[in-house]
Amino acid sequence: MAQPADARRGAQEAVERAAQWFAQCRRLDMQGLADELGINRATLFRRVGGREVLLARALWIETERCLAIAAERWESEKPADALHTTGSLRHFNAIVARSKGLRTLLDDEPALAMRILTDPRGPIQQGTVAAVADSLRRDVEDYGLEPIIGPDDLAYALVRIGESFLYADVLAARTPDVEKADRLQRALIEGASA
Repeated sequence: MAQPADARRGAQEAVERAAQWFAQCRRLDMQGLADELGINRATLFRRVGGREVLLARALWIETERCLAIAAERWESEKPADALHTTGSLRHFNAIVARSKGLRTLLDDEPALAMRILTDPRGPIQQGTVAAVADSLRRDVEDYGLEPIIGPDDLAYALVRIGESFLYADVLAARTPDVEKADRLQRALIEGASA
Protein backbone atom coordinates (compact mmCIF):
# COMPACT_ATOMS: atom_id res chain seq x y z
CA MET A 1 0.00 0.00 0.00
CA ALA A 2 1.40 3.41 -0.99
CA GLN A 3 2.08 6.01 1.66
CA PRO A 4 -0.04 9.17 1.64
CA ALA A 5 1.74 12.30 0.39
CA ASP A 6 2.08 13.73 3.92
CA ALA A 7 3.76 10.57 5.17
CA ARG A 8 6.15 10.55 2.16
CA ARG A 9 7.06 14.18 2.82
CA GLY A 10 7.55 13.39 6.50
CA ALA A 11 9.75 10.42 5.65
CA GLN A 12 11.84 12.53 3.26
CA GLU A 13 12.21 15.25 5.88
CA ALA A 14 13.44 12.65 8.39
CA VAL A 15 15.96 11.27 5.90
CA GLU A 16 17.25 14.74 5.05
CA ARG A 17 17.54 15.67 8.72
CA ALA A 18 19.38 12.39 9.41
CA ALA A 19 21.78 13.25 6.55
CA GLN A 20 22.41 16.62 8.20
CA TRP A 21 23.14 14.89 11.50
CA PHE A 22 25.57 12.57 9.72
CA ALA A 23 27.37 15.51 8.10
CA GLN A 24 27.60 17.16 11.54
CA CYS A 25 29.16 13.97 12.98
CA ARG A 26 26.15 13.44 15.24
CA ARG A 27 25.16 9.91 16.18
CA LEU A 28 21.74 9.09 14.79
CA ASP A 29 19.48 8.82 17.83
CA MET A 30 15.91 7.99 16.84
CA GLN A 31 14.33 9.62 19.91
CA GLY A 32 16.39 12.77 19.47
CA LEU A 33 15.53 12.95 15.79
CA ALA A 34 11.83 12.40 16.51
CA ASP A 35 11.94 15.20 19.09
CA GLU A 36 13.65 17.51 16.61
CA LEU A 37 11.03 16.72 13.96
CA GLY A 38 8.20 17.27 16.46
CA ILE A 39 6.82 13.75 16.15
CA ASN A 40 6.84 10.74 18.43
CA ARG A 41 9.30 7.89 18.04
CA ALA A 42 6.64 5.43 16.85
CA THR A 43 5.67 7.80 14.03
CA LEU A 44 9.31 8.15 13.00
CA PHE A 45 9.73 4.36 12.87
CA ARG A 46 6.50 4.00 10.92
CA ARG A 47 7.65 6.58 8.36
CA VAL A 48 11.24 5.47 7.83
CA GLY A 49 11.70 2.00 9.29
CA GLY A 50 14.44 1.30 11.79
CA ARG A 51 17.61 3.19 12.54
CA GLU A 52 19.72 1.17 10.10
CA VAL A 53 17.28 1.78 7.24
CA LEU A 54 17.17 5.49 8.00
CA LEU A 55 20.94 5.73 8.25
CA ALA A 56 21.35 3.92 4.91
CA ARG A 57 18.95 6.34 3.24
CA ALA A 58 20.74 9.32 4.81
CA LEU A 59 24.14 8.01 3.72
CA TRP A 60 22.82 7.58 0.19
CA ILE A 61 21.88 11.28 0.11
CA GLU A 62 25.45 12.12 1.12
CA THR A 63 26.89 9.63 -1.39
CA GLU A 64 24.84 11.11 -4.23
CA ARG A 65 26.08 14.56 -3.26
CA CYS A 66 29.69 13.35 -3.21
CA LEU A 67 29.33 11.65 -6.61
CA ALA A 68 27.92 14.84 -8.13
CA ILE A 69 30.65 17.04 -6.62
CA ALA A 70 33.36 14.63 -7.79
CA ALA A 71 32.02 14.59 -11.35
CA GLU A 72 31.69 18.39 -11.44
CA ARG A 73 35.24 18.89 -10.16
CA TRP A 74 36.70 16.50 -12.71
CA GLU A 75 34.70 17.90 -15.63
CA SER A 76 35.89 21.42 -14.78
CA GLU A 77 39.57 20.45 -14.89
CA LYS A 78 39.92 17.39 -17.12
CA PRO A 79 41.89 17.44 -20.35
CA ALA A 80 39.71 17.20 -23.46
CA ASP A 81 40.53 13.55 -24.18
CA ALA A 82 40.53 12.24 -20.58
CA LEU A 83 37.93 9.69 -19.57
CA HIS A 84 35.07 10.80 -17.34
CA THR A 85 35.36 7.87 -14.96
CA THR A 86 39.01 7.94 -13.89
CA GLY A 87 39.06 11.51 -12.60
CA SER A 88 35.57 11.36 -11.15
CA LEU A 89 36.51 8.27 -9.14
CA ARG A 90 39.71 9.93 -7.95
CA HIS A 91 37.78 12.94 -6.67
CA PHE A 92 35.08 10.73 -5.15
CA ASN A 93 37.68 8.69 -3.25
CA ALA A 94 39.26 11.87 -1.90
CA ILE A 95 35.91 13.29 -0.78
CA VAL A 96 34.95 10.04 0.94
CA ALA A 97 38.34 9.78 2.63
CA ARG A 98 37.97 13.31 4.05
CA SER A 99 34.38 12.87 5.26
CA LYS A 100 34.35 13.58 8.98
CA GLY A 101 30.84 12.15 9.31
CA LEU A 102 31.89 8.90 7.70
CA ARG A 103 35.05 8.70 9.79
CA THR A 104 33.00 9.21 12.94
CA LEU A 105 30.57 6.47 11.93
CA LEU A 106 33.41 4.07 11.03
CA ASP A 107 35.15 4.74 14.35
CA ASP A 108 32.03 4.61 16.53
CA GLU A 109 30.01 1.86 14.85
CA PRO A 110 32.30 -0.04 12.44
CA ALA A 111 30.13 -3.14 12.00
CA LEU A 112 27.02 -1.09 11.27
CA ALA A 113 28.95 1.21 8.94
CA MET A 114 30.32 -1.69 6.91
CA ARG A 115 26.93 -3.38 6.72
CA ILE A 116 25.37 -0.24 5.32
CA LEU A 117 28.22 0.84 3.06
CA THR A 118 28.95 -2.53 1.45
CA ASP A 119 25.53 -4.19 1.39
CA PRO A 120 25.07 -5.37 -2.23
CA ARG A 121 21.31 -4.88 -1.85
CA GLY A 122 21.64 -1.52 -0.10
CA PRO A 123 21.39 1.93 -1.61
CA ILE A 124 25.03 2.97 -1.24
CA GLN A 125 26.78 0.16 -3.07
CA GLN A 126 23.99 -0.29 -5.64
CA GLY A 127 23.76 3.43 -6.31
CA THR A 128 27.50 3.94 -6.53
CA VAL A 129 27.91 0.99 -8.91
CA ALA A 130 25.08 2.37 -11.08
CA ALA A 131 26.68 5.85 -11.16
CA VAL A 132 30.09 4.45 -12.10
CA ALA A 133 28.51 2.22 -14.78
CA ASP A 134 26.76 5.28 -16.25
CA SER A 135 30.09 7.12 -16.30
CA LEU A 136 31.74 4.19 -18.07
CA ARG A 137 28.95 4.20 -20.66
CA ARG A 138 29.66 7.89 -21.27
CA ASP A 139 33.32 7.00 -21.80
CA VAL A 140 32.28 4.34 -24.32
CA GLU A 141 30.08 6.83 -26.15
CA ASP A 142 32.29 9.94 -25.90
CA TYR A 143 35.78 8.46 -26.15
CA GLY A 144 35.37 5.01 -27.67
CA LEU A 145 36.36 3.13 -24.52
CA GLU A 146 36.05 -0.57 -25.36
CA PRO A 147 35.99 -2.46 -22.07
CA ILE A 148 36.46 -6.23 -22.34
CA ILE A 149 33.80 -6.67 -19.66
CA GLY A 150 30.46 -4.91 -19.43
CA PRO A 151 30.16 -1.51 -17.70
CA ASP A 152 28.07 -2.96 -14.86
CA ASP A 153 30.65 -5.63 -13.98
CA LEU A 154 33.57 -3.22 -14.38
CA ALA A 155 31.78 -0.64 -12.21
CA TYR A 156 31.19 -3.26 -9.51
CA ALA A 157 34.89 -4.15 -9.47
CA LEU A 158 35.89 -0.48 -9.33
CA VAL A 159 33.56 0.23 -6.41
CA ARG A 160 34.77 -2.84 -4.50
CA ILE A 161 38.40 -1.74 -4.97
CA GLY A 162 37.48 1.67 -3.60
CA GLU A 163 35.74 0.12 -0.61
CA SER A 164 38.71 -2.14 0.08
CA PHE A 165 41.17 0.72 0.25
CA LEU A 166 38.99 3.50 1.70
CA TYR A 167 37.71 1.31 4.56
CA ALA A 168 40.90 -0.76 4.93
CA ASP A 169 41.27 0.06 8.63
CA VAL A 170 37.89 -1.49 9.41
CA LEU A 171 37.95 -4.32 6.87
CA ALA A 172 41.53 -5.53 7.17
CA ALA A 173 43.35 -3.65 9.94
CA ARG A 174 45.31 -1.77 7.25
CA THR A 175 45.79 1.93 6.69
CA PRO A 176 43.31 3.45 4.24
CA ASP A 177 45.11 4.41 1.03
CA VAL A 178 43.36 6.67 -1.47
CA GLU A 179 46.37 6.77 -3.81
CA LYS A 180 46.47 2.98 -4.18
CA ALA A 181 42.74 2.89 -4.79
CA ASP A 182 43.15 5.52 -7.52
CA ARG A 183 46.04 3.70 -9.20
CA LEU A 184 44.28 0.33 -9.13
CA GLN A 185 41.00 1.75 -10.40
CA ARG A 186 42.76 3.59 -13.24
CA ALA A 187 44.75 0.47 -14.12
CA LEU A 188 41.60 -1.62 -14.15
CA ILE A 189 39.80 0.82 -16.46
CA GLU A 190 42.74 1.08 -18.81
CA GLY A 191 43.53 -2.65 -18.61
CA ALA A 192 39.91 -3.61 -19.22
CA SER A 193 39.98 -1.90 -22.61
CA ALA A 194 40.28 -4.02 -25.71
